[in-house]
Amino acid sequence: MTRILVIEDNADLAFAVTTALQSEGFDVAVAGTGPDGVDRARQRDADLIILDLMLPGFDGYRVIRELRGEGIGTPILVLTARAEEADKVRGLRLGADDYVTKPFGAMELLARVEALLRRARHPVAASPSTRFGDIVVNRSARSVARAGVPVSLTPKEYELLVALMDRAGSVVTRGDLLRAVWGYQQDVSTRTVDIHVSELRAKLEPVPAKPVHIITVRKVGYRFEA
Repeated sequence: MTRILVIEDNADLAFAVTTALQSEGFDVAVAGTGPDGVDRARQRDADLIILDLMLPGFDGYRVIRELRGEGIGTPILVLTARAEEADKVRGLRLGADDYVTKPFGAMELLARVEALLRRARHPVAASPSTRFGDIVVNRSARSVARAGVPVSLTPKEYELLVALMDRAGSVVTRGDLLRAVWGYQQDVSTRTVDIHVSELRAKLEPVPAKPVHIITVRKVGYRFEA
């Protein structure tokens, strides 16, 4: 049975999330503090982590930082009441895989959970290295270097880059990218793609404000140019 760890200190919300997950057949464990959540995640028996950012003990950002720092790659879905985009970007940059902004519906939560689990079970296939500009992408090692210097990408940033590269020269919609990278099977309103593209540009583009590789196609999506 698929096991999900919910790290949430609000008892009512934890109960609602747990009930929704259990109704779909998931085995759910709950932790109410940052330290307790990290300890349970270290047991590596969870297939996915649902994480609130505001926690007693220490916050969700530190939870992500500690887990990723220890090499624990369990997919993390962040629950946040914060409307500031910078807070969401910070979580994704630290290594979270996706986020849901409160309030959210059970169907949206379940769709994102299922998509992350699907991506974890079917990782992006490896293939030879690819070069564009001063960037080298080594797919067999899942590594990226810029002018010979390693570039640190989160798992989803890397998979998004590969998805764009595989469709080089073609316009790719946000919906296509959500399906290819996050595994969504239905349309979900989210800025996840845009945030990840912004992070990729900051790390890979010569001038992020004037991208030459990851081009915005207004009102449609993106196009990758090598």
